[in-house]
Amino acid sequence: MRTHATLEAAEFDRAAASYDNELNRGLALSGESREYFARARVAWLDGRLQRLGARPRTALDFGCGTGASTGLLLGLSSIEHVIGVDPSVRSIEIARRSWASDRVTFDVFDAQFKPVAVELAFCNGVLHHISRPDRGAALRLVYQSVEVGGYFAVWENNALSPAARAVMRRIPFDRDAEPITACQTRRLLEQTGFRIVATDYLFIFPRILRVLRPLENRLSRWPIGAQYLVLSRRD
Repeated sequence: MRTHATLEAAEFDRAAASYDNELNRGLALSGESREYFARARVAWLDGRLQRLGARPRTALDFGCGTGASTGLLLGLSSIEHVIGVDPSVRSIEIARRSWASDRVTFDVFDAQFKPVAVELAFCNGVLHHISRPDRGAALRLVYQSVEVGGYFAVWENNALSPAARAVMRRIPFDRDAEPITACQTRRLLEQTGFRIVATDYLFIFPRILRVLRPLENRLSRWPIGAQYLVLSRRD
């Protein structure tokens, strides 16, 4: 995994300064910005955790990039502290300048990374940047960081969605990434030791059809959203 992580770190070091602009250009197809999707993911996850009666106080943002989601995770109802980790040194530098506080810390994810103890782990669009042979090792590190009874929320681009694939083709650092299906994600999580709690599909309607977005709650079990959430638990 070290070699692949090093390659990914170099790629995202180069992209760090332009990351937001490149991502927003790709997402322009939907009519929304990255902030819209980031806030919607966190709000959806918060609702899921509340329905489960889960009140995690500590969270790990695995593959945090420049830290946008890391800061937003503080919006979860019970979160007190968030740790963001990423192999890109440049991205971590930007995250620290933008989001670091007494409630948010950032660290470089490398060969010396030691598992932390958190009640919730979170990642968004990370697995499709990890080669298939290395995904299991990455998830094992997350598993070791999640306390017994804690949760792991994996957000990924839906490999079955033409809209998701179109967006990925427009983003330079996503063009060569390998999408992963929800079924594959669930299998990997179960092999790691997590128990699957729920799978939801979100972001069905672009901004031009936003009047239909209230229907997304009812349609979230169907694999038609541009992204999916697989929520799992370490028992």
